[in-house]
Amino acid sequence: MPKMKSVKGAVKRFKVKKNGSLKRGTAYRSHILTKVDGKHHRQMRSPKVVDKADAKNIKEMIN
Repeated sequence: MPKMKSVKGAVKRFKVKKNGSLKRGTAYRSHILTKVDGKHHRQMRSPKVVDKADAKNIKEMIN
């Protein structure tokens, strides 16, 4: 059987941390951020962790 190909869109969006959890970016960061509160805008910079319910499917896409 041939190897399974990884989903390139998922590979570009997610990184696996040392402890096995998945790192992701924040949504709604592209444009029109003048309306966004400054505190919320700063919080959107930091990477977030993928929820456990979605992590299994995403790991299958990456590997």
